[in-house]
Amino acid sequence: MFKIGDKVVYPMHGAGIIEAIEDREFMGCVQSYYVMKLPFGGMKVMIPLNNVENIGLRQVVGMTEINKVFNILKDRKKTAATTWNRRVKAHMDKMKSGDIYEVAEVVRNLALQDREKRLSTGERRLLENARQILISELVLAQDIEEQSAALQISEMLK
Repeated sequence: MFKIGDKVVYPMHGAGIIEAIEDREFMGCVQSYYVMKLPFGGMKVMIPLNNVENIGLRQVVGMTEINKVFNILKDRKKTAATTWNRRVKAHMDKMKSGDIYEVAEVVRNLALQDREKRLSTGERRLLENARQILISELVLAQDIEEQSAALQISEMLK
C-alpha cells in the first residue's frame, strides 16, 4: 500500500507522485483510487487500489538501481536482428513490464539502431516514449531537473 507523497512508477506512463487517495462511485460501486500526478504535462492518473498489483505500480528506484541503469545504457552489445514488427513487439512488452532495466534496454537498443539505420516512425515514437518514461523516473529518483536527466541519458549513450 502506497501513501500520499510516495514516488511511484506506472508502467507505460512513467513516474509520478501520489497526491491523494480518493473514493469515487462508478456504476453504483464505491472504489478507492490513488491520484497520481505525472511531473511532465501535469497529467493526473487515477489508479484503482484493488488493481495496483495487476497494473504493476511500484516504488521509484534508488541510486543502486540507477547505477545499473547507467551501465545498461553504456553497454554496446548487439541485439539479434529481426523484422521491425517483432522488434517493436519485443520493445513494447519490455515497456509494459514497468521494469526500469527493460525500459533502459529499449532506449539503448533503439538509440543504437538509430545510429546505424534511421528508425521507422513507429520505432522513433517508441524511443521517445521510452526515453520520457526513463527520464521521469530519473528525475524523481535523483531529485533533479528533466534536462539534467535527459543529459545523463545522452551521455551514457555516447
